[in-house]
Amino acid sequence: MSDTKQAWAGGLSAFAGVMLMTVGTLTFLNGLAALFKDEFFAVVNGYLYKFDITAWGWIHLILGILLVTVGVFVLIGSGWARIAGIVVAALSLVANFMALPYYQWWAVIIIALDIAVIWALTVWNPPREI
Repeated sequence: MSDTKQAWAGGLSAFAGVMLMTVGTLTFLNGLAALFKDEFFAVVNGYLYKFDITAWGWIHLILGILLVTVGVFVLIGSGWARIAGIVVAALSLVANFMALPYYQWWAVIIIALDIAVIWALTVWNPPREI
């Protein structure tokens, strides 16, 4: 692999790892806010994916921990972390889509960051060991 391609691969993996940790931290904080100050979020009636705000808090809290953990392993260069990163970013995307009515702008921003992570992890072609 050429030096330029190697630099791009390393940059994309670092980007994905840092973004996973950033999205995970924001998701974790969102979960804490939902658990401790649930009146901050809008209450939506008649929404198909209606859950209690506390349930959303726990979902986001656990998802945030998973995102940060996988992000650390992506930065370390663990082989399994690339697939795990795509999976947890996709789960985060779906969870934030389902939580759109509760805090729209936050969910849209996290969805965009999740898409960036999925893109980075899917185009990253790590060097093969011989």
